[in-house]
Amino acid sequence: MAKVRGKSEVRAYMDALPRQITRMLRGAGKAGGQVIADEAKDRAASDEVAGDIIVKTKRDANRIVVTVTVRPGYNWFRALWLEYGTDPHFISVSESERKGRSIGRVNQQLREAGGNASLVIGGKFVGETVFHPGARPYPFLRPALDVKEADAVRAAQAYINASVSRRGITVSDEGNET
Repeated sequence: MAKVRGKSEVRAYMDALPRQITRMLRGAGKAGGQVIADEAKDRAASDEVAGDIIVKTKRDANRIVVTVTVRPGYNWFRALWLEYGTDPHFISVSESERKGRSIGRVNQQLREAGGNASLVIGGKFVGETVFHPGARPYPFLRPALDVKEADAVRAAQAYINASVSRRGITVSDEGNET
């Protein structure tokens, strides 16, 4: 009867492969996403928004999803306004600022405190309602993808090529980040 050796090692290797492949693919996605993120940072019309551009990866069902986005918070909203612009709109005092007071009462209290209206723009009181003409869009995320898509694919392929060898798959922890 033939004696088989190394069966447990082969089984352990095969059991670890899906996890290693997933980590490798997430790392490849992150490498490709970083190319897009760098281009988006260069194209952003706001340094604050550019500083908050991030790359996220996650495993979703049977695929790896890479997202180039802006960190949640005020700059996320600014990024939307930059990317898509804004329609003309009116700006008025919010209910939370009014605290149940009428606009007249807010203005009266502000005048007593030395101001002369309820809305402040650029440090100046301007009135209870202001018409904003809207803002034109300055797209930076989608054009970054359009321009650097091929470079991103090459970066992902280079990551995979560097991770796979005859000895197996070697992946740094960066591919495992979200």
